[in-house]
This record gives sequence, C-alpha cells and structure tokens, in this order.
Amino acid sequence: MTRWKLILEWDGAPFMGWQRQDHGPSVQGALEEAARKMTGETVTAHASGRTDAGVHALAMAVHLDLEKQLDGHRLAEGLNALLRPHPVAVLSAERVPADWHARFACLGRRYLYRIANRRAPLTLDNGRAWRIAKPLDAEAMQAGAAHLVGHHDFTTFRSVNCQSDSPVKTLDRLDVERVGDEIHIHAAARSFLHHQVRSMVGCLSLVGLGQWAPADMKRALEARDRAALGLNAPAEGLYFAQALYDTPAA
Repeated sequence: MTRWKLILEWDGAPFMGWQRQDHGPSVQGALEEAARKMTGETVTAHASGRTDAGVHALAMAVHLDLEKQLDGHRLAEGLNALLRPHPVAVLSAERVPADWHARFACLGRRYLYRIANRRAPLTLDNGRAWRIAKPLDAEAMQAGAAHLVGHHDFTTFRSVNCQSDSPVKTLDRLDVERVGDEIHIHAAARSFLHHQVRSMVGCLSLVGLGQWAPADMKRALEARDRAALGLNAPAEGLYFAQALYDTPAA
C-alpha cells in the first residue's frame, strides 16, 4: 500500500464543495471515482481543508492510499484523463510516509479572495470573482482588516452551521491589495471557521464602499454575535490557495 500526496486545482462552480455529498457532485467524489476507474480500488481521499459549494482551489493538498504500483507521473496523468470533463486537475503526485495526513499534518491554510472592482460585467472571470461596480477604498479596507488579525473570538464571522468546537481562532494574516481593477484579500491561519473568510470579506467590502468605518470591523468582532455581521461575500470569489506543512512530506 502506498500513500500518495496530490495537489489539486479546481473550479468550484459545478460542485457542492470538496466533501462527498448525497445531493450533488463533489470534488472528493470525482477524484475517488477516477481513482477507482484507474486502479479498480475503492479509496477515500482526505483533503487539507474543506470548501463550500462554489469555492475554488489553486493548490489543495490531498492524500489517498493505493495498492496498485505506479509512479507519480503515471498516477497524475491517469487521474487527469479520468477526471474529464470535471474542472479538476491533479498538479502533482508524490509518495509520502504511511502516517502522513493531509489534514492533520497541515500547520496552516491560506486563502485568496478576488473582488473585480469594475462597472463592466465579467466575461472571462464570470463565476471566478465577486464583481463590485462602485469604487473600493483598498487602504480603508486594509485598516479595517488590521483589527481582525490575532487571537480572537470570531463568533460574528462564523456561520450558524459551523461545527467547530470553539469560535476562537488565531488569524495570522488578513491583507488587502489592489491589483489593477481587482481587490485581492489574503487570509492565513492554522484553521478557519465555516464562512469565516467570506464573512470577513463581506464586511471589508462595506468598509471599502464607505458604508462602514475601519473601526466598525473591531466593533463587529467584539460583538461576538452573528447579528452584527454586515455581509457574507459570495463563494465565487474565494480560492483555497495553499496548505502549509512543517517539513516535506516525502
């Protein structure tokens, strides 16, 4: 039996999220079915993090165990061929120790949120960014984001359906930058609450529009009340960007 670490990229639009679902397609389900077709084995794939319906991934780390003897190139090529027409790609495949776990070995997760700040409709990026037509003040958004960095109770920014045992998290990074006609928001933490990034982005958009002052982010945080949330950003602009590990897996 060989444990494989895969790095996946996907467009989340047609999926109910990473996790296998009874009521719709999932990335996990598509990958496991491709592995079954390739090897004849029933496998369970484990990811470094979960994603909601519509959320994309640039580099999601996943592991699965296979009895069939393969090399990394053949495994990646075979899975990519069998994943079609799903918008999922295996970027790399490498052998890892049998006790390595994509989720439990992960020391940090990074997300990117893309806001297209333009009046024109989206064509190439439709479904891959959140369009806000009115100009956003990125500097004000950055000032607001600074209030959330650190160790806090993030109840305000937590979905009512969140299954985490505690609303307390340490947010290592929340940065806002303008890139042409886009606003990019970078978030990093060991782990996140359900909808935490989208909730933070939604409130930051209100700051950018001048509807909230930067200090209102602190007010919302300290309320520890979901009712204090201003806005939950849509899933289409969110990307799982990177999973961080202490040492190389192999």
